[in-house]
Amino acid sequence: MNTQLIIDYLSALSINNNREWYHANKDDYKKANVEFEALLQALMLEIGKFDSSILHNNPKDLTFKIVRDTRFSHDKSPYNSAFRAHISSKGKLPVPVGYYLMIKPDNQSFLGGGLFADMFKDATRMVRDYIVQNGEEWETIIHEPEFEKYFTVQGTALKNVPGGYEKEHPQAEYLKFKSWYLEYPLKDEELKEAGAFITKATEVFRIMKPFNDYLNKALADFQMPTR
Repeated sequence: MNTQLIIDYLSALSINNNREWYHANKDDYKKANVEFEALLQALMLEIGKFDSSILHNNPKDLTFKIVRDTRFSHDKSPYNSAFRAHISSKGKLPVPVGYYLMIKPDNQSFLGGGLFADMFKDATRMVRDYIVQNGEEWETIIHEPEFEKYFTVQGTALKNVPGGYEKEHPQAEYLKFKSWYLEYPLKDEELKEAGAFITKATEVFRIMKPFNDYLNKALADFQMPTR
């Protein structure tokens, strides 16, 4: 697994983010993508030692397209200068939540987990309701010393506790959230050696697993909207 090849390709793409360069260097993209999928496979085998629910996945099914949808964006760059993947028991769907990886040059890479999809109102409601009923478990997870060493819960949040929930609830601040996620930033140098990166990523994902498990219990009955 040549992680440097991945970084080098994405760095070049970020400088030459146009269709002409992309198509002229399509072979380089294919080579970098093969390395990324190999990295995912190796990472999944390690994650599988503490979460076997993800082992059935094919790395090809977990990655996101590099082509950007620019229709509603001020940034008209046609490509994402990043390789991204979401590993969960149901592949790359946002629910159930799982383990997210983004490799992006210039120290913009990160490992993530939790619920990013705050556009799903049913999911937001289900998590809020679960926190209301299971607040002590929530506090135990997010204040576990190893967790606090790596993470702070992030997410889009309202200014006030939403209607239907107690303003004085012990977890009122978290009831304002519409999404609940974790991010662990990575420097480019941490990606240079594949073996060391996989060891680090596995450790980070192991520590976030109780957080993911909590959200997945809250979202057990969630149904993805049909298009």
